[in-house]
Amino acid sequence: MRLMIHWDSAFRLRQYVKASLWIAPLFGLLLGVVLAELAISAEGADWPPAGWRYSVTTASGVLSSIVGAMIALLGFVVTIGVLVIQQATGTLSPRYMRIWYRDRLQKTVLATFTGTFAFAFSLLRSIEPDSVPDLGVTLAGGAVAVSLLLLLVYLNRFTHNLRPVAIADVVGRMGEGVFEHAAGTLRAWAPDRARAAEGNRRVTVIRATRSGVVQALHTAGLSAVAARHDCVISVPHVIGDYVHRGAVLVEVRGGTSTPDERRVTGLIALGPERTIEQDPAFALRVLVDIAIRALSPAVNDPTTAVQVINHIESFLTVVGRAPLPGRYAPAGDDGGQRLELWGRAWEDYLQLAVSEIRDYGATSVQVCRRLRALLEALLDSLPRAHHPALRAEMDLLSDAVGRAFPDAARRALARTADSQGVGGRPRPGHLRG
Repeated sequence: MRLMIHWDSAFRLRQYVKASLWIAPLFGLLLGVVLAELAISAEGADWPPAGWRYSVTTASGVLSSIVGAMIALLGFVVTIGVLVIQQATGTLSPRYMRIWYRDRLQKTVLATFTGTFAFAFSLLRSIEPDSVPDLGVTLAGGAVAVSLLLLLVYLNRFTHNLRPVAIADVVGRMGEGVFEHAAGTLRAWAPDRARAAEGNRRVTVIRATRSGVVQALHTAGLSAVAARHDCVISVPHVIGDYVHRGAVLVEVRGGTSTPDERRVTGLIALGPERTIEQDPAFALRVLVDIAIRALSPAVNDPTTAVQVINHIESFLTVVGRAPLPGRYAPAGDDGGQRLELWGRAWEDYLQLAVSEIRDYGATSVQVCRRLRALLEALLDSLPRAHHPALRAEMDLLSDAVGRAFPDAARRALARTADSQGVGGRPRPGHLRG
């Protein structure tokens, strides 16, 4: 139970480790020292072969060069990282940095460089006039080759993947994966029956002891606490909401006893900003940010916005095919519904996806045509229950086009659906049943 109390601290620690750029290199540094000691102890009379033996001068020169090269490469990678940060915050979205910091390839490259540095530096101390770590010098050369190969892979990766459309693809797929996982672990709640059953129960309010964004919930832990006290725990916040200190964090309905406040609050992680672990709308937020940055007067790149809309359409298709009642009740271990959670409805995702892009891109024929194609495609592929919201967004888009294009010919052009924005196969909009 003690672990349950500190679940929020463990979650924040995991977030810190995932986003940290120094922990993996530290492990690489330590591993390099250990491997150097093993290489020294493995030296024998019959290994390495005579052709792989080195003089004291050669071994010292090779290892010294490796040490200097690894330091220079570390500085080079750090410089690239700074450039990525500048580009992401200036032309993409500062929110994307939460995802970029977690890139495993970058951490692997840094760990390999620091490990090779520590390995070569540790071997230098073992060189004596009558003793040279021949095996270690050979392995150090191999580590340099691996480091250079990883550097080339790293450069190729970030040269191609720093384009807005590539980032949109990565972020969109991450968001879809998070949403599908969440949809698979939660089942719909029956709101009317729940309210009737809980109408006469007393309500105990638990307030937040610190300010922050709701990053994640430990649903299994909250359900277990509710079952132990025979109550229903309600979290009146959506993942991603900001909660100030003293605000209502949890409502406890009924129960034979009152749960410990510290235990309950310890199962809800609050942090300085949103994360993607349990918040698929955060991925959609990043996609929209990239699109509206491209539509800003300083950038003026509607084609990038259209490419991002492609991934937004894919995301909305995944979301629209899942039931979104807005209220969920994960089953506890006892089979009862002990936990009440609030989620986003379909209209919330749709509004987040298109409203800002429509407002900032209303004067672009390309963006208006692509948005209309998106809405018509969703009308074709999603259940009829979502059609009213989609038609409302189409009406808002038509109104925005009418205000932006007083000329009838251009207005008609902007109101034509085109999956490529401009240059595709236009198709006139038509009513759907």
